[in-house]
Amino acid sequence: MADAAVAVAAYLVAGIWLGTVLVAEPASWWLALVAGAAVIVRAAGSVLRRVPRFSTPADRVTLGRAAVVACCAAVTAWDLFTGPGAHGLIVVLGTAAFLLDAADGRVARLTGSATAEGARLDSDTDAALVLVLSCAAAGSFGPWPLGVGLMYYVFLAAGWFRPSLKIPLPSSTLRKVIGAIQPAALLFALLPGVPVWLGSVALGAALGLLLYSFGRDVVGLERLRRADTARANPAAAAERRPARTAEESAGNGSSRTGW
Repeated sequence: MADAAVAVAAYLVAGIWLGTVLVAEPASWWLALVAGAAVIVRAAGSVLRRVPRFSTPADRVTLGRAAVVACCAAVTAWDLFTGPGAHGLIVVLGTAAFLLDAADGRVARLTGSATAEGARLDSDTDAALVLVLSCAAAGSFGPWPLGVGLMYYVFLAAGWFRPSLKIPLPSSTLRKVIGAIQPAALLFALLPGVPVWLGSVALGAALGLLLYSFGRDVVGLERLRRADTARANPAAAAERRPARTAEESAGNGSSRTGW
């Protein structure tokens, strides 16, 4: 509880300070502060819902990163309310959160504190950063970059209707690389001075890679589901298997039809 409370308090202090620096009219900043609070409350709630309740050194790093993402969300929301103008600060905060992504995994390995719950918190924080940055990009490039940020949440929602999508995925270097490309491409597109056409190319490439990655995972999960079903009910799997033809049987299982 202490770790979750510290993370929320750190965000509120940083968010209020940013409001005094950036905003002359506080009403719009309070709305932005709520947007950031949604990020940090979700991260803190992820820790508080654990049974038994615990947190690790790696979780504390991730909660700190979630606080940075929450500040980035607040600045992004304010930027969308008042018009583009804070992209420089969004890039600074987003880059800090992006670079910190490597720290929690390293801490987990060094302290032997890697857990499935910590991995989920890390993934949720990564997804929150990508969603925030895609919202910032939508202010300049139109709504289509939101596809990058919403893909993770669409996948989670689909799992409620297709339970096979909830099967834990095997580790994949390609998935990790494509996942890292998403915030990098968004940050590049948001850099002040980057031409719109170049930013659009970077975002389009990132979205295409993400679609490929999620499609590949969906296919892989469906194959895992079928394999699990076959192991659990071999008789049903045998019934679904096509019968061998007479020619195949005569040729020791090797059909030469068409050769």
